[in-house]
Amino acid sequence: MSADARRIAHLDMDAFYASVELLRYPELRGRPVVIGGGRSATPEVDEQGQRHFKQLRNYVGRGVVTTSTYEARALGVFSAMGMMKAARLAPDAVLLPTDFDSYRRYSRLFKQAVAAFTDQIEDRGIDEIYIDLSQLPEASAPLGRRIKNAVREATGLTCSICIAPNKLLAKIGSELDKPDGLTLLTMDDVPTRIWPLPARKVNGIGPKANEKLATLGITTVGDLAAADPAVLQTAFGRSYASWLGDVAHGRDLRPVVVESEPKSMSRETTFERDLHPRHDRPTLSAAFTGLCVRVAEDLARKGYVGRTVGIKLRYDDFRTVTRDLTLPEPVADATAIRRAATECLKRVPLVRRLRLLGVRVSALEPAGAVAVPAPEQGELPFR
Repeated sequence: MSADARRIAHLDMDAFYASVELLRYPELRGRPVVIGGGRSATPEVDEQGQRHFKQLRNYVGRGVVTTSTYEARALGVFSAMGMMKAARLAPDAVLLPTDFDSYRRYSRLFKQAVAAFTDQIEDRGIDEIYIDLSQLPEASAPLGRRIKNAVREATGLTCSICIAPNKLLAKIGSELDKPDGLTLLTMDDVPTRIWPLPARKVNGIGPKANEKLATLGITTVGDLAAADPAVLQTAFGRSYASWLGDVAHGRDLRPVVVESEPKSMSRETTFERDLHPRHDRPTLSAAFTGLCVRVAEDLARKGYVGRTVGIKLRYDDFRTVTRDLTLPEPVADATAIRRAATECLKRVPLVRRLRLLGVRVSALEPAGAVAVPAPEQGELPFR
C-alpha cells in the first residue's frame, strides 16, 4: 500500500488522569485541579457527607504535578512541574492524589472500545494509541466520530483524534483541536496547518534540538522545511538532519506496530524529603521493598520474566547513579528481585542523602503465569 493510501489515526485521551478524577468528583468541573498529591491529599468527608478538598496552597514537599485540568493549565500548571512552583501559580487549585488503578481501568475500557472497530492498534501508553484505519471502508469523518462516541459511551470521557496519512501527522494533529477534537489532515494541509506550528511540536525535536534550531533562526516547522539541508547537516549530522527534512514536509513511513515487546519494567519514587541511608533506613527499606513488589506485579500482570535487575539512585546533589546485575536465570517474583537489587545497592556509595530510588527489571522474555510472593525483609546495606 502506498503512503498516500494509508489512514493512520492518533487517539489521545483529553487530560486523562484529571478527567477520570472529575468523574469521581463532578463538583470540581470547571475548576483548576492538580493531580499528584499523596494520600494526604485525599478529600475529607464530614458527618453530613460533604466533601472537603485540599488546596494546592497548603502543599509542602518535593512532589511533581502528574497532570492538571485545562483550567489549571490556563494558569500555567503543567505535568512534571514541581508542586511548590504550581502552588505559587495556582494557590486556589484543588489538589488530589493519584489513583493509578483507576487510570489503568479506564485505559483498558477505552482501548477495548476502539478494538471493536479494528485490531490494528499500537498501544503507546495509558492514554494514547495509534490506529491503522486503511482497510476500513467508511469515510474518515464519520468513522472518527463513531470511534469518539464509542470511547465516550465506554468511559464517560472525551478524546481527541486526528486521521492523517501517517503517524507523524496524526500525532501532531491530535493536539490541534483539543479537547474533544476530530482533525482530518492530508499532505496538502502541511503548509497551512503544520508549517505555522513551533518546531518543538514535532515529536522527536526535544528542548536541546529546539534551542539549536533557534540559534539558526528556525523557530517554526515551516522555517525547518525551508532550511538549507547543508546547514542542518553541519549543525546536527547527516542522519538527524535528514530526519528533520522529512518531518518538516510531513513524511513518515513508520507502520503501526500492533505487537511490541517491552524492553524493561521499572518503578521509582521521589521522596518528599531527602532520606539519610543510615538514619532513615526503615523508611528506605520499606520504599525499596514496595518498589520490588510493584515491579513484580507488573511482570506478573503482563506475563514476563527478566534476567537483569537494576537500581537507580539520585542523591541530594542531583547526581544519578545506576547499577545492574544479570542473573543466570530469569526472575519475576518480588523476593528474587529484591535480593538482586540489594546486591546492586552494595556496589553504590551510600554516603549522601537520597532524593529518588528506583528498581528495574530488563532483558525481558515472555513467561507463563507468575506468582508474586511477598519479598523477604532482609537488611539493606544502607548505613
